[in-house]
Amino acid sequence: MDYNTAIVLAGVSILGLTAGSVGSFLVLRKRALAGDALAHASLPGLVGAFLLFERRELFILLAGALVSGLIGIAVVAILSRYTRIKEDASIGIVLSVFFGLGIVLSRFVQNRTTAGSKAGLDSFLLGKTAGIIAQDVLFIAVVAGFTLALLLLMFKEFKVVTFDQGFARAQGWPTVPLDFCLLALVAVNVMIGLPAVGVVLVAALLILPASAARFWTDRLGHMVLLSAMFGGGIGIVGTLLSANVSGLPAGPVIVLSGTVLLLFSMLASPRRGLLAKSWRDFWWARSIEQRCLLQEIYEETERAGGSPPTKADVVHRATESWALSRLVRAGWVELQEGRVRLTSSGLVRGQEVVLGSRLWQAYLEEYPDQAGPLADLSMESIDGILPVELVTHLQRLVREQGRWPALSMGEPT
Repeated sequence: MDYNTAIVLAGVSILGLTAGSVGSFLVLRKRALAGDALAHASLPGLVGAFLLFERRELFILLAGALVSGLIGIAVVAILSRYTRIKEDASIGIVLSVFFGLGIVLSRFVQNRTTAGSKAGLDSFLLGKTAGIIAQDVLFIAVVAGFTLALLLLMFKEFKVVTFDQGFARAQGWPTVPLDFCLLALVAVNVMIGLPAVGVVLVAALLILPASAARFWTDRLGHMVLLSAMFGGGIGIVGTLLSANVSGLPAGPVIVLSGTVLLLFSMLASPRRGLLAKSWRDFWWARSIEQRCLLQEIYEETERAGGSPPTKADVVHRATESWALSRLVRAGWVELQEGRVRLTSSGLVRGQEVVLGSRLWQAYLEEYPDQAGPLADLSMESIDGILPVELVTHLQRLVREQGRWPALSMGEPT
């Protein structure tokens, strides 16, 4: 690894780490577009700083970008609060208007003077990661250190404001200053991310790691830590890919690396991933079918006065055949000369299933107006879902109607 690649790696990994940390709060507040608005709103300030000082010093340009971005967020807040324009529309207005103004100013600078044409301001649109120098890395590290320190010091306050702003306000916390402080941290990270990934892509560096981390955990502390690791990781991977494959721009490759990480998290995370969810849904559907088949076998046996039904009486499709094999393996039924016979444990289990079904049916018949908010027919038993007094009443009703399961090894309590 040469010196230039090491410098770029250091800068981008630090940037990804801090952007991922701050982006967690942005994603949880459902303000992902605010980061995009900040990034696009920073362009006029960046170009304006060059027009004012006519120097391409990174600190001056990024200071102008920070001021412009904060003005953009202030405009969003004003439009949302004092007009009939909704927040999402306000963000769209600021994003498009400020970005358009920045493009116009950039073209004016490029065509105005020889110095302007050599300023290279267009590199801030998509970033120029390879142009990061040691001084830039030092600046990014200082800002990142300040950001992380503030996050640690105010973690509890940011947590409360993020999840329950109404509670924080009721407790007398200064929610508006805290909210503005959080957005200011986002603006600072947008500012230091401009040289690496540019105006267009910096919002992705805030959002992608946090969105990927959200699939893996339910705890804020873990999410912030994971998001920081993911942000630093995609920065390193994207930079190395760009350095080793000629013609690949680092900024877009970093964003694409984050996209791959997000897609992997969306598919493979053990709790919220699509694969895990599909697997759980599959087995849940199979367990429901298995329960329904056991109920049908029990009721057919009950109607026949204890005589077991034939396999053809209860199995009508392939999935039911699979469910029957599961019941056999569970030891609840056994196949004898083409008939499906309940075992002793199957009688007990079948009575529980049938009784739960009949209690639900009685509830729906007796209280149809209350069924909407309380009924959950996917659940086998009504215990723990309906009040105890209501369960007792329904059991009495089922007995009086003669619908209590007749085949029994003893009535369940």
